[in-house]
Amino acid sequence: MTAGKVVTIAGRALIAILFVGAGVSKVLGPAPFLEHMARFHVPGFLLIGVAALEIGAGLAVLFGWRLRYSAGALAAFCVSTALVFHLNLGDHVERTSFFKDLAIAGGLAAMAATAV
Repeated sequence: MTAGKVVTIAGRALIAILFVGAGVSKVLGPAPFLEHMARFHVPGFLLIGVAALEIGAGLAVLFGWRLRYSAGALAAFCVSTALVFHLNLGDHVERTSFFKDLAIAGGLAAMAATAV
């Protein structure tokens, strides 16, 4: 296996851990996520779809399955999350979260665009 292939798989794994872990957390302990969503007027019924997206697309990215679609979906999700939950750019923590979400989205978009 080439060094490039090892780095590609490691990079996909690092991204996947973020989403799979977040999705599993939502399934195992939904209360804090539901409360946070309610504060932003996001309907709670969306939580199961979010968890399914994070786990399903996260695993797909990990294994390189339908990478264009799975990475693209997670990129769109990250942009949406930034725009819904982290728009208080006057708050340092929220501004950092906003730009982190956009940075992750950018990496996922690049992954989707270059997927073979």
